[in-house]
Order: sequence, then C-alpha cells, then structure tokens
Amino acid sequence: MKRVLILGATSHISHYLIPKLIHQDVSLTLFARHGQQRLTRFVSIPNVHVRSGNWNSVTDLHSAIAKQEIIFMATGQFIQANKNVVSVMNASRVNRLIVATGLGIENEVSGKFGQWNRQMMGNNRNLIDAAEVIKHSGLNFTLMRMAWLYDQPNNERYELILLDSPFVIRNSQDRPRRHLLLMWFIILN
Repeated sequence: MKRVLILGATSHISHYLIPKLIHQDVSLTLFARHGQQRLTRFVSIPNVHVRSGNWNSVTDLHSAIAKQEIIFMATGQFIQANKNVVSVMNASRVNRLIVATGLGIENEVSGKFGQWNRQMMGNNRNLIDAAEVIKHSGLNFTLMRMAWLYDQPNNERYELILLDSPFVIRNSQDRPRRHLLLMWFIILN
C-alpha cells in the first residue's frame, strides 16, 4: 500500500483527485488548513487520515511528510511554501513529488491560445520562480503544467507534454483540459 500525502486537500483539483485515490490501494493523508473541520466527509474512511496544518509551518510539514512515499502539492505557486516542502522532504528522505502548476511556465504555449493564456495569467514570474525551486530540489518530481480546468467529470482525455515540447491545439474544438486521471496514474505508478 503506497503512502500518499495531498498538500492542499481542500483545493478544486483535490476535490476530483481524492475520490479516485480513496478506492485504490493507498494510505491517503489529506493536509489542509483546518482540515479536520473542512474535510469531515473523509474522516471515517479507513485508509484516509485527515490533518490540519499550514504549508508555511515547517513543524506541520515535518509531521505530515514523515513516512510518506509520494507527496502531491495541489498548487505550486508559492515560492516559500515550495522551499519548505522541498526542505522537509529532503530531511525526511521522501523523494517523490508531484506538483500542479500553471500552463505557460516554460513558454511552451504558442499562437493565439498562447497569447490568450499569457493575457489571462498576467505576470507569471512567481509561478516560474516557484517551479524553479522544485526543479533544483534534487527530488524525483513531476511538474504538471495544467491547462485551463473545465468541470467535466466524465472527460478523461489528457495529453503528456514533455518539458521541451510545445503545447499545441490541433483545431478550434481541441480545447486544453486538465485531467486528474493523469495525476492518479502518476501517483500510483
């Protein structure tokens, strides 16, 4: 049974990811500010542990990350939080990190959609700098550069785009999408 920690367990992304993982062979720890109050629906599930904590507290992170195998960060946009997580993971000898971050941090989106994405994202320097913390962490990491989220629970299409590859929209009907099946696959493999 893999031990998986979700940092940011009350996020929109986690809302879709948690139900997929609950029914897998995982021991799942959900970490969020006021997690005990905000994640009550998961408290009675045998393979789920709910923790209240703050990413800005190294003490909270140490107790949550210790003995985990895989850490999933529902957002990677905060430079100091990323530094805290990386530091605690290295100290705890936990090596696998998966981070949800924004599309465009590698300047991989071109054309009209790329222009629109840059306009919508605004100055994404903070996202880029936060991703650099992860890239230079020495950890086994995956940065999930997520396209715009469409609330389509039954849409299970996704595409892997390698670091130096462009994000390409093939036609006007091929809208970018995030999909948590990919996260589920990456976490369990």
